[in-house]
Amino acid sequence: MRILITGGAGFIGSFIVDKLISDGHSVRIFDNLEPQVHQGKIPDYLNKEAEFVKGDVLDYDVLAEAVKDIDVIFHEAAMVGVGQSMYHIRRYVNANTLGTANLLDILVNKNHDVKKLIVAASMSSYGEGLYSCENCGNVEPSLREEMQFERKEWELKCKCGKILKPIPTPETKFQDCNSIYAYTKKYQEEMVMNIGKTYGIPVTALRYFNVFGPRQSLSNPYTGVIAIFMSRLMNDNAPLIFEDGNQTRDFISVHDIVTANLMCMKSRSADYEIFNVGNGKATSVKQIAETLGKLLNKDISPNITERFRKGDVRHCIGDISKIKNKLGFEPDVSLEKGMKELIEWSSGQESVDMVENATKELEEKGLLK
Repeated sequence: MRILITGGAGFIGSFIVDKLISDGHSVRIFDNLEPQVHQGKIPDYLNKEAEFVKGDVLDYDVLAEAVKDIDVIFHEAAMVGVGQSMYHIRRYVNANTLGTANLLDILVNKNHDVKKLIVAASMSSYGEGLYSCENCGNVEPSLREEMQFERKEWELKCKCGKILKPIPTPETKFQDCNSIYAYTKKYQEEMVMNIGKTYGIPVTALRYFNVFGPRQSLSNPYTGVIAIFMSRLMNDNAPLIFEDGNQTRDFISVHDIVTANLMCMKSRSADYEIFNVGNGKATSVKQIAETLGKLLNKDISPNITERFRKGDVRHCIGDISKIKNKLGFEPDVSLEKGMKELIEWSSGQESVDMVENATKELEEKGLLK
């Protein structure tokens, strides 16, 4: 098939490109080479067998030309970064929301051959994950209030006073967005589902959890936490951890993300569906920092600051039973195996530690206390 990948030069998109080409498909990459990620340069890892079109999803005419003669679209293009989205608001809304609006407008108003559209959504739209209370059952709590942070009481409590226990979060959980980034990813998903159903274009939304792996920028302080910690350690600096370090996330290898995307492309069971894509296991942020230090042979303990960022969630782990049952998806890459692969790849990569600059920006905007 003829396949378009917006954001195809990026971390996740480029791996999708590789797999599609190895499977015999014709691939067109559409990417603006975002300076914060690529410094405006085509990355060395980009597959030479793919057609590359430099363009921005905000450029309607260039995007419309790229959609011509395409059968399937993977829409990966997005500005990424929860904290940064809270002060670069226009930049994030333009890239993520208006860029998706352009793509959908083209599919509705221009002649095309597109038979399926798969959009990269995000677990960030959940806000806090799902919890359980021994007295009250399952609970969907609101974000923690600043007064709780100031008391250094990190865990969430039920209205009855009991400490809540995090449990896997299903797709049915209410989306309680905690950042501009989260809102834009929610809007991407909702717009795609609405237009797909209205016009009979098969669409699928994949809510990615915390993706990690090779090719994730080691010089972008707004990327995933594993890459950020890697950058710190490679420059002999301690990873900065907010709160007490016991907050947990669901980390999934980029290779498993690729598998999920291709399953959705091939299966009609994925049409008009929304799926969590995670590993289904909780890992603390502190554990990530300590494990990376050991694997890198760095005797550097993380700096647990007990500071807090406004809007941060405590726990969010994916319930992946829906994608397992409908498509047969099973995560294949363990966290340790994925980290070893990331470290092996990173040995030949430049890593500029920009974390202190990003932290200063958060402080100046009043987002870090």
